[in-house]
Amino acid sequence: MEHGCRPSLLCSIPSLLLLAQLPTWGSAACVSQLRVYSVSTDDFLVIGPSEPIVAMLGGDATLLCYLAPPMNAEDMELRWFRTKFSEAVLVYRNHQEQHEEQMPQYAGRTSLVRDFLTHGQAALHIQKVQASDNGKYTCFFQKGSHYEEATLELKVAGLGSAPQVHIEGLEKDGFRMVCKASGWFPKPQVQWTDLSGKKFLEFSEAHAQDTAGLFSVEAALVVRDSSAGSVSCSVLNPILGQEKAMAVSIPEPFFPQASPWKAAFTVSLTVLVLLLFGAGCFTRREHSAKVQERQKWEKLRRAKEEDQRAKEEALKARGRRKTAYLAGE
Repeated sequence: MEHGCRPSLLCSIPSLLLLAQLPTWGSAACVSQLRVYSVSTDDFLVIGPSEPIVAMLGGDATLLCYLAPPMNAEDMELRWFRTKFSEAVLVYRNHQEQHEEQMPQYAGRTSLVRDFLTHGQAALHIQKVQASDNGKYTCFFQKGSHYEEATLELKVAGLGSAPQVHIEGLEKDGFRMVCKASGWFPKPQVQWTDLSGKKFLEFSEAHAQDTAGLFSVEAALVVRDSSAGSVSCSVLNPILGQEKAMAVSIPEPFFPQASPWKAAFTVSLTVLVLLLFGAGCFTRREHSAKVQERQKWEKLRRAKEEDQRAKEEALKARGRRKTAYLAGE
């Protein structure tokens, strides 16, 4: 008995040729997504990449999908949308883009690459990628009453500022260090390490998102061991696998001393400081009293000298009057 093959895309020679022509990056995904269809001039599949497309924040992105089998799509309706059919990123109908159905945030930033429409390839080009562009997209084709779609994912990634590390204050058994960075997408991962590369497992971490959707992070670490030498704060983008880091050396005097003899030394030093302060105050008072005494005696001496000069002047004046009187006789 002769065994025949049911008409399908997978067992037809044109389909095999199609699979051989598809780009290598999407061929595995295409095979996994193909469904059995009866051969018809109106039947087709829409195939997109199975792996997410990564785009840099502020750069450009191209989302690509295919028709299988290949056919001219110039006369079809093509729509790229987000989670809802009405949330249109781009609409192509009647040989031109229909901007009235486009979401405002994509206005002026999207275009359809038409070079390969005749081969059933539709590429959506997005300029100046924003954090809000991150997520899933659906590529929808319609010809007459038949339509198919494929879903793909765009992952937006952005490297923000390098972390800034500073010492914020003393704690009971150490001191608090704070690491800050901003302008990252998606939410970054933070890690503290010591000089040897050992990770600190206990630290606090807080994230905030601005109006543009970008993340800032603040991570606080309490360092209790002076043997750390220095600590490093690194901020990692989980999509790109790239990080920025900053290391800070820790001076020994920053660490509180917990040994009993050191505590006793601290107490003794405090007492000594108080004694020196008291002695200084006493010395200042003694010096002030002596200065006041000298000023008093100096004032008396000047008064006595002025009195003596006044008496001498009086005697001289009396002598002059007497001489004038005798000269008048």
